[in-house]
Amino acid sequence: MLFQVYGDGALMQWLGMLAVLVGLIVLNELARRTKVGGILLIFVLPVIVTAWLIAIQFLPAESLPSFGQDTLKEMNGWFHYAKLYAALTGCIGFMMIKYKWGIGKEHWFKPFPFIIVAINILIAVASDFESAINGFAAGGVAGGYWMSSEQVWLYGGWHNVINGIAGIINIFCMTGWWGVYSSKDLNKQDMVYPDWTIAYIISYDIWNFAYTYNCLPTHSWFCGIALLLAPTIAALCWNKGGWIQNRANTLFFWCVFAQVFPAFQNHSIVSTVPVLYPAGTAIGQVQGVYANVEEALANMPMPTEAHWGTMLVVSLLALVANVFVIAVIMTRAKIYHKNPYKEEIWWNTKDFQKAMARAEELPAAK
Repeated sequence: MLFQVYGDGALMQWLGMLAVLVGLIVLNELARRTKVGGILLIFVLPVIVTAWLIAIQFLPAESLPSFGQDTLKEMNGWFHYAKLYAALTGCIGFMMIKYKWGIGKEHWFKPFPFIIVAINILIAVASDFESAINGFAAGGVAGGYWMSSEQVWLYGGWHNVINGIAGIINIFCMTGWWGVYSSKDLNKQDMVYPDWTIAYIISYDIWNFAYTYNCLPTHSWFCGIALLLAPTIAALCWNKGGWIQNRANTLFFWCVFAQVFPAFQNHSIVSTVPVLYPAGTAIGQVQGVYANVEEALANMPMPTEAHWGTMLVVSLLALVANVFVIAVIMTRAKIYHKNPYKEEIWWNTKDFQKAMARAEELPAAK
């Protein structure tokens, strides 16, 4: 068991996670199926949210509603803002490509999906390494607990280093940088990226789950399971080749919700902690709701135990998965005499061909 989802509160925890999963799938469908839906959710919503996030930085804290105070106390670190706006940048760029708006129709812009995903991965890698450094500083070579700026007790150590390396490898598992197309349906519903097949999706999902489990343990039940399943389910079942667009959309929607309403995952009946913490640990014992980190440290003692073995296991699994996929990519590149980044390396697989059948343009001659 990776999470403490048992006992009287387990039903609500499962229902909360399933509600997030369904909500993200529905929002993604609204954003991708029509131009109006995409404009409202990808252009109008961010303006409103940004205005609110700027306003709460300057308004007196006592004048803010409770959820605004929660954002300042619990979600005001660099990572959350970086992910929010990196995801939004991806959403906007992908809409430009699929509708051929402005530079989105230019050939030189086609590697944009690779670039923005690589940036997102590097943000997470930096966070993993940050946790490792702080863990080593707190507990020596074995690692140790440290409190993040969001008032969460994190356990940093070698699992962070391992998963950070897995993330770097995952960047090089993104192939076929120029093979980006609009779907040929009437509404141009999707940006299709056929070469990011199930092999890449699985390697990414395992790595990203390990990252959330290591560095966002009190959020991982939602952003490590529901948020990863939502785009993957869509890509496997009805949106072949559209995984990265699904991923960007759902990541952005989740970041908005988590940033504006952090209480949902931080201190509610659906809040869930992993087995890193001692059995029976309440969310309030490891996720603070205080005015600042100093106050949190004074009121929230460091956990007495750290069951970090599960973090090591998932991090090793992420490393093995990504080493395996990059090895297959390099092997295929050698066999078929292809540059895996300039050309589409999975072109003769069923997964690629199903996605390519949805593309408006034919691929370049092989």
